[in-house]
Amino acid sequence: MSGSLSGVADVVLIVAVIAFVLVRQLKPRRLAQDAGRWWLLPAVLVVMAVRQPGLIDAGHRAASAGLLAAGVLTGLATGAAWAWTSRIWTDASGTVWAKGGKATAAVWAGGLVLRLVLYGIGTLAGVHQGGPGVMITVAALLLARTGVLVHRARGLAPAYRVPAGG
Repeated sequence: MSGSLSGVADVVLIVAVIAFVLVRQLKPRRLAQDAGRWWLLPAVLVVMAVRQPGLIDAGHRAASAGLLAAGVLTGLATGAAWAWTSRIWTDASGTVWAKGGKATAAVWAGGLVLRLVLYGIGTLAGVHQGGPGVMITVAALLLARTGVLVHRARGLAPAYRVPAGG
């Protein structure tokens, strides 16, 4: 019973993180001047995923690892495309802002479809897939998205500084 409760908690956490991030990105948001911890949320998701059983299906190791790798690559590509389709600008005070638009929503939808296709392939192959794999995929998406936005912001505003190693 505790395994199913953990699975429900994973799904709730994943949906909450996705909803939180998506809603924030579709309206203008100030990019934090202290962007040194942009990798923190993805790192927490990866740690949580790795600590749980079921990341790799023991009965289908190669297929499971392949699906996980494809999910991570999909997350990275979706996150990067998401960031490149977001509009970024500076206001009169030099503050950097970002906002996603229709293209961003299309990228999101495309990434979701790709993730569902991977899930379907895994299901047809009999590979058990659970919350930990999705958490790592979401972490990859968020890592790529925020990393690209930070990179773009550095080129946009000389005053926007990310600490070395941040």
